[in-house]
Amino acid sequence: FVDKPSLGNSSSFNVTYSVCFYFSGLVEICLMHPLDVVKTRFQIQRGSGDPTSYKSLADCFRTIIRSEGIFGFYKGILPPILAETPKRAVKFFTFEQYKKLLSLTPLSPALSAAGLGAGLTEAVVVNPFEVVKVSLQANRDSFKEQPSSFAQARRIIKSDGFGLKGLNKGLTSTLGRHGVFNMIYFGFYFNVKDAIPTSPDPTLEFLRKFTIGLVSGTISSCVNIPFDVAKSRIQGPQPVLGEIKYRTCFQTMALVYREEGYEQVVMDHQVSKYTLSYQNWRYL
Repeated sequence: FVDKPSLGNSSSFNVTYSVCFYFSGLVEICLMHPLDVVKTRFQIQRGSGDPTSYKSLADCFRTIIRSEGIFGFYKGILPPILAETPKRAVKFFTFEQYKKLLSLTPLSPALSAAGLGAGLTEAVVVNPFEVVKVSLQANRDSFKEQPSSFAQARRIIKSDGFGLKGLNKGLTSTLGRHGVFNMIYFGFYFNVKDAIPTSPDPTLEFLRKFTIGLVSGTISSCVNIPFDVAKSRIQGPQPVLGEIKYRTCFQTMALVYREEGYEQVVMDHQVSKYTLSYQNWRYL
């Protein structure tokens, strides 16, 4: 947990912090990436009518192991590893800078606004990596037959370029996902943490911060999930080859809701539960 600096203070980022950020992120990615693959697979399947849809989480795990091998759970792992250091540096650095810009704003709105700004800036940095990652995670070929991350990036750039139809596809959804999550998380966590008295007992103090972080992450994730579903639909394979069905964030949400129902917009309940655990683990 990071205690909240006073508004207007600048933060110093040195080599030690950068190394710690990178290796903590690396461990996180290696442990949680299999769940991210499963999450993406459920998000891009088009309801129960999709002949390739998984019947349950257990069916998804069994199918991936049987047809793609254990390394199928690590498809697309390189892009998030490469994005980890710049992503975290941008998030925390810009959070401090936005707080400085909002130093005359009352505390609660300033933290939420700074979180929103940091999330939007972070989204611009990570979106190209997300496009490559999702396209690899959606590929159901065996791990050996799958192109590398660099080959996939070159393929996307060659066919669709760097713009909103290519390497920056789904940017609106990524902006919504990161912006909304960080706005709620930073605003809720730091303000509630200050409102609840600290405890001199180290164990109780840890539980206080853990509980606040858990609630913050859960609320943020519940709001965040529809944006994540839209992002996966836009960045993943389209239903008809050569025809773009999912174009923008809210258009995709509305289309999924109209054709597949509310449940698919927020994913299957079981997957949502695991996604919340995944998101909370990341931000605690």
